[in-house]
Amino acid sequence: MKNITVIGAGTMGNGIAHTFAQFGYQVSLVDISQDSLDRGLATITKNLDRMLAKEKISEADKSSTLNNILTFTDLKEGAKNADLVVEAASENEKIKLDIFKTLDNVCPPETILSSNTSSIPITKIAAVTNRPAQVIGMHFMNPVPIMKLVEIIRGYNTSDETTNKIIEMSKNLKKVPTEVNDYPGFVANRILMPMINEAIETLYTGVAGVQEIDTVMKLGMAHPMGPLQLADFIGLDVCLSILEVMYDGFKNPKYAPCPLLVNMVRAGKMGVKSGEGFYDYSESRKAEVVAQQFNS
Repeated sequence: MKNITVIGAGTMGNGIAHTFAQFGYQVSLVDISQDSLDRGLATITKNLDRMLAKEKISEADKSSTLNNILTFTDLKEGAKNADLVVEAASENEKIKLDIFKTLDNVCPPETILSSNTSSIPITKIAAVTNRPAQVIGMHFMNPVPIMKLVEIIRGYNTSDETTNKIIEMSKNLKKVPTEVNDYPGFVANRILMPMINEAIETLYTGVAGVQEIDTVMKLGMAHPMGPLQLADFIGLDVCLSILEVMYDGFKNPKYAPCPLLVNMVRAGKMGVKSGEGFYDYSESRKAEVVAQQFNS
């Protein structure tokens, strides 16, 4: 498998495209607008320049990586020759299902279709295709070029052949593929999101402030980043979406999103991507606690 189509040029999509291209794969990066593609390529270039400055890659490596990426605004054109598709569109079930219906119609019969979904069941995604044995989850971690883990999620009908191919491909990318079962949130987010949600609840009920909560988890639990800052980094809208999928999937109140999280997303406070979440990123990009009362 040499021809890879990546759908979505946002944070995860451009990181996935970067990683495949850096390891010699031919990448078709697809998004709905040229502006999104241009921003994605600019991010890839910036990250390659950072690696170049740290002498982790050469100028030739940078050039070959960028030359390995073509961009498309037409999904059918960008996916028609794919050996593997990695979908990294918005964490929205309807959007993903529509994409996979289209991919099933335009991709060659042997193409493997994968999703970078954080929480939506692979079995549900596979059910809208005529190739459920060739549908699988490839959940990369952010930032993709640096983080080693890839959660490999088998749907109910995913074949051993498909799973083995994706595991080997992940190893070719110098990643550590870890196979998990297809339940809402998988492993990473089933554990991470309740922790983030509880941190937000701790803030909401006035137990401690933003800085204090993050400091306790960083210094007391040796986390590299506090849960509230991590939520900002992931995107508060993404955190909310994952919690809603888990709450709907398990019908367990422990996954119910904190009202503060819901209100912040409604107010457009998404974290880093919007310039403000629990921290303010609007000026020097150095996070500072937002000067407002979060508690009820």
